[in-house]
Amino acid sequence: MFKSLVLVACFACIGSVLTAYTTKYDNVDLDEILANDRLFSNYYKCLLDQGNCSPDGAELKKVLPDAIASDCGGCSDKQKEGAKKIFKFLIEKKPEQWKALEAKYDPSGSYKTKYEAELKSL
Repeated sequence: MFKSLVLVACFACIGSVLTAYTTKYDNVDLDEILANDRLFSNYYKCLLDQGNCSPDGAELKKVLPDAIASDCGGCSDKQKEGAKKIFKFLIEKKPEQWKALEAKYDPSGSYKTKYEAELKSL
């Protein structure tokens, strides 16, 4: 019985390590991207399948559905703070783009409902 519990605990630990997102791009300057319409547009188009993706944009696009579904469970603290910064920017400065991203990544509105209070506090 004890061996079984140890194995389950080990697999749980391995699973949590495997679901962590890469921190390779954690030093990307989000302020620079948000302040530059051309850079912002490239990432936005990447996420909507309307343009090419940079390596960090492709990584974001790959993990975004899981990050939304898991409450950013695999995110580093820096990634969580970056997500809040981006959401605040989109909601306040780019509402049309925010709506388009919501339509693609949350078509049923279930995540919007889940995160509504947190988004209002931004």
